[in-house]
Amino acid sequence: MSDFERVDALWRIEREKMRNGYTRIAGVDEAGRGPLAGPVCVAAVILPPDAYLEGIDDSKKLSEKNKNRLFDEIRKVAVCYNIVLIHNDEIDRLNILGATFKGMCESVNGLSEKPDFVLVDGNMVRGMSIPHECIVKGDSKSISIAAASILAKVTRDRYMDSLGEEYAVYGFKKHKGYPTKAHYEALSKYGASDIHRKSFNLKIGIGG
Repeated sequence: MSDFERVDALWRIEREKMRNGYTRIAGVDEAGRGPLAGPVCVAAVILPPDAYLEGIDDSKKLSEKNKNRLFDEIRKVAVCYNIVLIHNDEIDRLNILGATFKGMCESVNGLSEKPDFVLVDGNMVRGMSIPHECIVKGDSKSISIAAASILAKVTRDRYMDSLGEEYAVYGFKKHKGYPTKAHYEALSKYGASDIHRKSFNLKIGIGG
């Protein structure tokens, strides 16, 4: 299968919705539910019908180079997009699931063009007033969700990189706040910073 055919197949779900009368379909995905520090990032995007984005896939399957290339291309061709950061204090207040749901709703509600249908990665969402469908592993099945996953992942990674000097002892540039051995060792030595998720278990071996 050529890349064009593979990408074309990612439009299947969107085309099904279009046949049912929907014209502005948004994809929504998040990055950063598992880390011990930093925000969860949620992106929503509406793509023009049949847009071809070479090599697009679930962000977890892409190289750093391709994620960054597609990040720029998606923003260039999108009808509209919106990226939301829900920070660690909100995660601690709402819990990570509640914070993710909040980010999903805010990212969709903040789009400059209101979608008439939303495709959400995962098996559930709360508070979404627009007609929607949750799709497990949607980032590998829907081009709109795949695009949102790339916007969210690259934005969050760049945000954590930007904190690298201010919080140098934790090594955020390397692990982006995820629960690695080096991160746990830094927590053991220096304690939690003001961007760590205090509601998560920050002791080694028991991730968030």
